[in-house]
Amino acid sequence: MDLVIDSLAESEIEASVALWREAGLWRPWNDPHADIRLALVGPNSTILAAHAGARLAATVMVGWDGHRGWIYYLAVARDLQRRGIGARMVKAAEDWLAERDAPKLNLLVRAENAAVLGFYESLGYRRSDAVLLQRVLS
Repeated sequence: MDLVIDSLAESEIEASVALWREAGLWRPWNDPHADIRLALVGPNSTILAAHAGARLAATVMVGWDGHRGWIYYLAVARDLQRRGIGARMVKAAEDWLAERDAPKLNLLVRAENAAVLGFYESLGYRRSDAVLLQRVLS
């Protein structure tokens, strides 16, 4: 499949939100529109988008905090899954971070999501002994 991977255009925000919902990434406590806008305007983040022709086929949000790179919201259209697109998106995110000299990449996967854990493990990612803690600030 011919794919072109580049930055998500502002005109594709709604299509991206729809893709995230289809992929089961949306949670009611996260505003996907705000997440997208913040990633697109930040100097250390972006959303990479894969296009199959005019169609938005996949996205991945990537960011760099100066110490570690992070990826979020990897989503591939359901009817295009299992064609290597997810792996290509992860590689594109890794390349984006490597261009910024990020020495390491972290990502979060819900513990019950065995299929996604298996996907990342097949790409060489390993579980960490770190425990995620969080505090909501707003």
